[in-house]
Amino acid sequence: MQRIEAAIEKAVRYRANGILITETFDLARKQAEAALQNGQTPFPVVIKDCFALKDYPTTCSSMMLESFVPPYTSKVVEKLISRGACIIGKANHDEYSMGTSSVLGHFGPVKSALEDASKYDWLVPGGSSGGSAVAVQAGLADMALASDTGGSTRNPAAFNGVFGFKPTYGTLSRYGLANSLDSPSIIARSAEECWKYFEYMTGKEVDDSTSTDSTKYLGKSSIKGLVVGVPREYHNEKLSEDGWQVWNSSLNNLKKNGALIKGVTLPFTKYSSACYHVITTVDVASNMARYDGIAYGYRPSEESSTYAMYAESRSTALNTVVRKRIIAGNFLLLRRYRKEFYERALKVRRLIKNELDKALGEVDVLVTPTASGTAPMYSQLRQSSYSREDEDDYFTQAANLAGIPAISVPFVRDYSLPIGIQVMAARKCDKLACDQTAHMNTITGLYVSS
Repeated sequence: MQRIEAAIEKAVRYRANGILITETFDLARKQAEAALQNGQTPFPVVIKDCFALKDYPTTCSSMMLESFVPPYTSKVVEKLISRGACIIGKANHDEYSMGTSSVLGHFGPVKSALEDASKYDWLVPGGSSGGSAVAVQAGLADMALASDTGGSTRNPAAFNGVFGFKPTYGTLSRYGLANSLDSPSIIARSAEECWKYFEYMTGKEVDDSTSTDSTKYLGKSSIKGLVVGVPREYHNEKLSEDGWQVWNSSLNNLKKNGALIKGVTLPFTKYSSACYHVITTVDVASNMARYDGIAYGYRPSEESSTYAMYAESRSTALNTVVRKRIIAGNFLLLRRYRKEFYERALKVRRLIKNELDKALGEVDVLVTPTASGTAPMYSQLRQSSYSREDEDDYFTQAANLAGIPAISVPFVRDYSLPIGIQVMAARKCDKLACDQTAHMNTITGLYVSS
């Protein structure tokens, strides 16, 4: 109980950072008592507010679902609770997980706890799972449940000096998660913990059509003899000098400890951002059609006609980013554009997957930057019109399009802010990715301890 009470105290202390949308302290205490009665050790957990939790609001950080209370709990959350998890609260994030900064949610921005934040400027925590990452970094939780569509777990993990693990798509059930391209993911303080919590939650679920069998392949006991692939396309104009130096240092450490470094080429990677945005906007347009103010969500006073009510509901209760994606997705689904854009994007996605599968058939893991550099200040992000988000997405989106596991390990250079290095492995080689990330942590002096 002491660990749970300490986590609650920290949640109160860090309220100004906007980490939690809903605080569930009483629930956490009840779950801790139940865990102790069952002979378990209770541990504090924060879950991103796009996962359903029975009898508690699931807002997706949007005005549209501000008062929505689900009648069920996500499968992965149920499994965590059955192992002793105590839910401290529901984490803040970008609205409907659309963003890479966690500043665009209806309930206000998330502010990193790595530096003091003012009312008008702060260190961006990354996103969209910024609240989950800051919760672990600040000590509110031993682990945080996040979601990852195009880097939404690995990016904030890199910015906050923690580990962010996106498993193979389907190995963690998506039942009770808002968007169909999202993959339940884990933020924790070590690769070993990421794997432990993954094992708590994995398993095929009959209620989830995308669910698949868990990991089949074992990891490797050491780095010696490991074949590490280095994609040439990731050394580009988007990567900062700090990002390059940390990436290079991590590869040199791997080589000194017996790994074989092998250059690989992924020529279709440069199309991953365009491909990703076409596919996700179409998914958003389809998925968001349910939010009409009748079956789900905010219902306005405007009821002069059905169409007027639909329009008022969506234009009032959804932010600009979400509305733009809905409009773009519907445009791309028009008969005259579907084949030209959407079907072509699906073909390009297959090419990206095939080249990653081929590369991972020749090497054990791929090691790349997680983001272009360290976390920016909010003022810098605004001045760039959020272009930094697209630059960072380049390094993470390919793993989502291919459905392969990827984990970010935090590094630092000369006492500066954390920089993430990403390890990708072949599909269902989740154990290999976690093991090698743990080995990287052991052999290098660049690891950032929170």
